[in-house]
Amino acid sequence: MPYPTEGASNRQRVEQYLPYLEKEGIKYSLHPFWSNSAYKILYKKGFYFQKVFSFIRGTASRVIDIIGIAQAQARYDIVFIHREAYPVGWAFLETIISILKKPIIFDFDDAIFLPTSSRHNNFIEIFKNPNKVAHILKISSHIIAGNQYLSNFALRYNRCVTIIPTPIDTDRYYPAAVKNDSESDSDSGSDKVVIGWMGSITTLYFLNAMRSIFVCLSKRFLHVMFKIVGGEFSINGLSNITSKPWLLEEEIEDLATFDIGIMPMSDNEWTKGKCGFKAVLYMSMGIPCICSPVGMNKEIITDGVNGFLAATEDEWIGKLSLLIKSPELRRKLGMAGRNTVQERYSVNINASKYLEVLKTVNEHRYGESYKENAEFFTGGRD
Repeated sequence: MPYPTEGASNRQRVEQYLPYLEKEGIKYSLHPFWSNSAYKILYKKGFYFQKVFSFIRGTASRVIDIIGIAQAQARYDIVFIHREAYPVGWAFLETIISILKKPIIFDFDDAIFLPTSSRHNNFIEIFKNPNKVAHILKISSHIIAGNQYLSNFALRYNRCVTIIPTPIDTDRYYPAAVKNDSESDSDSGSDKVVIGWMGSITTLYFLNAMRSIFVCLSKRFLHVMFKIVGGEFSINGLSNITSKPWLLEEEIEDLATFDIGIMPMSDNEWTKGKCGFKAVLYMSMGIPCICSPVGMNKEIITDGVNGFLAATEDEWIGKLSLLIKSPELRRKLGMAGRNTVQERYSVNINASKYLEVLKTVNEHRYGESYKENAEFFTGGRD
């Protein structure tokens, strides 16, 4: 896997399942390419010396990993690769693992088979080789795809594909205490309403399409605030926008301040591969959300039932206005969203599918008599 715990995809698609592996007697070790310190600067401008040093250190760790897999033939039964084993070049590490006769489970939650995704990490992006994904799919024993779009691509190269959406721990993420709001049909109510966005520097640019919408809503509703968590964002003339960096230890606390969550996205081949986790994150907390009708968002959200979908500027303004004016509608959609997550996108619901993939691959290699005590190599801490 590429990232430490701070990386959202690794945290949600790998580390959340570890307690379930432990319950099944499955041992594991995690081996991310980037260290915690490297991840903190990876998507920031500058820090070139530190990034080069971190890349060299990550490369050295991968060499050690491969030597360890080769020398400990009886120790690791499965190698689980989340997204990629090495961030640049061809799939030589995955190929070596395959030559060593170790079954590979490959998990991906983005359209990483397409040219470059991030506009903020040219240091690495210019060296990436998305064409290697097809080769990794071919040599893998099983594929876990985050949605149907990704699954359809994987099926071109491998018939053993299971769709598992990016889940969330609903025991940890749950609705905050309901505010004592009163229904307001005024365009300038006195109770502050916070419209929030949570993400990263790599997705912050999606908010550019919301600039005129923020301006319009600020004129119409004097009590509206905008909170951006995950990067610097401002609009000239608006003083009702606050922005701050995303911090893992403050994530839930920040989410609890949102009255409405937004997830704007452009519609293209890259966003079709997105797994809609931002919507799931909001919904798990009982936060009513409005999302662009792109990719998996259309599967997660039923418009007007458990959230809203908005494609045009008028739709964004209209649906946000409805939620701003109606605390009751916010509660209704928020609770419906929470129910959707509990039923379909919780880690507890999806853990059985995850474990089934691991056990199936292990049993296929060793036969029915070797079901217990498998050792699972995922690439950070031992």
